[in-house]
Order: sequence, then C-alpha cells, then structure tokens
Amino acid sequence: MAREIVWHKVVEDRRMLAFKDNNMCVVSVNGKNITVAVHKSVLVAFAYKCPHASGIMSEGYLNSLGEAVCPLHRYSFNTVNGRNTTGEGYYLKTYKIEEREDGVYIGIEKTGIFG
Repeated sequence: MAREIVWHKVVEDRRMLAFKDNNMCVVSVNGKNITVAVHKSVLVAFAYKCPHASGIMSEGYLNSLGEAVCPLHRYSFNTVNGRNTTGEGYYLKTYKIEEREDGVYIGIEKTGIFG
C-alpha cells in the first residue's frame, strides 16, 4: 500500500536554491535536512547523510550519470531510486521533488504510529 505524501514548499523559484559549484545544496524541510541537486536541469532530492558512514552528501559530487557520490568513500547512488550503484548494497533515502507554478516542493512520506 502506498504511503501518503505530504508536500512542503521549499522556495518560490528554483533560482532561489543556493547551489554550490557541485550543483548541490541543503534545504530544511519540516526540521529535516535534505540534499537537493540538479543534473541536466532536473531537480532531485535525497538524504543529507550517506547511509554507509554518514558523509554529508552535499559535500560530494554528481558523476556524469547524475549519481550522487559520497565524499568519504566515493560510494555512488542513483538519485531517483536511491540504489547504491557501486555494489556495496546500501540505499540512499530519496524524496519526491516537484516544480510547480508557485514554487519547488519536496514530498515526504507521512509517518505515524500506524505507519
């Protein structure tokens, strides 16, 4: 069963995102830090920390395939489904992200006592 997604407005326009030279930035959504990246004009959102050793993902880089590469051990992850592409078996939490007429939104699965 699909979980309900709660959408949170991050900025009025993508140009307001403070991307660094590596095309990544960090936004705070509902008290949670999330990495936002842009590759070939497509926005993606994923976990702030690497699931392996908690490297700060926004301090890494995007490779030529648009995969997020952790700055600590160079593990890379598909930014759409979170799958580890270098074979270590980890998964990076990913988030839905949408550009709408009134801004950029990140979707977070609603959680609660009953899931």
